[in-house]
Amino acid sequence: MSKAVLLVNLGSPDSTSVPDVRRYLNEFLMDGRVIDVAWPLRRLIVGMILINRPKESAHAYQSVWTPEGSPLIVTSRNAQTLLQQRLPIPVELAMRYQNPGVPEAVKRLSARGITELLLIPLFPHYAMSSYETAVVWVEACVRKFAPQIQLTVQPPYFDRPDYIEALAVSAEPALREDYDHLLFSFHGVPERQIRKSDPTGRHCLTVPNCCAVKSEAHRFCYRHQCYETAHRLAARLRLPDGKWSVSFQSRLGRDPWLRPYTDFELERLPREGVKRLVVICPAFVSDCLETIEEIGMRGRDSFMQAGGERYTRIPCLNEHPAWIGVLERMAKSFAGNNG
Repeated sequence: MSKAVLLVNLGSPDSTSVPDVRRYLNEFLMDGRVIDVAWPLRRLIVGMILINRPKESAHAYQSVWTPEGSPLIVTSRNAQTLLQQRLPIPVELAMRYQNPGVPEAVKRLSARGITELLLIPLFPHYAMSSYETAVVWVEACVRKFAPQIQLTVQPPYFDRPDYIEALAVSAEPALREDYDHLLFSFHGVPERQIRKSDPTGRHCLTVPNCCAVKSEAHRFCYRHQCYETAHRLAARLRLPDGKWSVSFQSRLGRDPWLRPYTDFELERLPREGVKRLVVICPAFVSDCLETIEEIGMRGRDSFMQAGGERYTRIPCLNEHPAWIGVLERMAKSFAGNNG
């Protein structure tokens, strides 16, 4: 058997031009697992969004773009290269949206005679709009372009000890200076998606303190998994209660999303006496628009204007050796001693 690893991240526009940003946003937002409404309504909503958002987003992308291109693509490629140096089997990289594409990656692997493939979604937590849509798309591409390939999917790793340790090691330099509070800012999702992912149909967001009450729903509950990551990392870092909290960022539209909202928290915390804030974004393994621009730039401005004095954003895991080690152990577990 010939084995390989496929890393899949979210994606990015090919450039900061408005047409490229519009093309990316259209593909991303028209995914029924991102805006999970009937196609005609989704087409209407996305059509309205695409009137002004591409120009606004293009400006935001320009503020984070590097000479090599999109930071998410660049760091993902670097992680692929570093992982490949540690493994005897091929490592491919693809994006759920735009380029490099999943179909092309699957075709390349098929041409190399790969018969067993490990998919590692670069999303530690289960959400229909990230982890699930990446898995479903790769499965569809394998069926269409390489049905001979046996696909294995890495489960969500939100509570995996070495992932928590990698987060801790990457965070520790920023926590050596005095600070008042550590904010865990996870990407938000609509509350309705949490309910849709609940296999019991009666647990998520219906039971008081539902994330702390043991349930089969937790295997698919993004909210529970985010809190689990935060609790485990806080314990590893020995953070006292009251010195850390969780919030959710990047909401879109008027429907209720997971609360509390990060932008509201960045304005509230200074009023509560938090003057020196550190922010970490554990739902992202690669720095991107949402971490660099939304949290690192606009978030900083909001916090400082609300009375904050010092604001520190902890970078994502990116190419950190501890993170590459996590990916290496996942891959070697799949490849076995004969990989």
